[in-house]
Amino acid sequence: QVYLVESGGGLVQAGGSRRLSCAASGINFKIHPMAWYRQAPGKQRELVARITSDGTTNYADSVKGRFSISRNNARNTVYLQMNSLRSEDAATYYCHTNRTGDPYWGRGTQVTVSS
Repeated sequence: QVYLVESGGGLVQAGGSRRLSCAASGINFKIHPMAWYRQAPGKQRELVARITSDGTTNYADSVKGRFSISRNNARNTVYLQMNSLRSEDAATYYCHTNRTGDPYWGRGTQVTVSS
């Protein structure tokens, strides 16, 4: 069974920073690409950042230069460092991976940005 558990969400002021973590179990973590998605109320879930097994990253245009995704294979954990947060970054953030073609999601962690 694959489990993805996000943490690190909370209330942050606009312009501030927050680091999200996602701990994975039930997969051979080091070989799997990992991703962060987010979903704001009334909006579709969107890809925020992705990191491959070799560390290649890509980002949504809206977060480039502000967010950074990284992984620690020894800890089976992927991180999302979020800087210069804006009101439009407020959302529930979800961790995602695939195993044998099946998608897996965490339950999400909510980020609220106050102005």
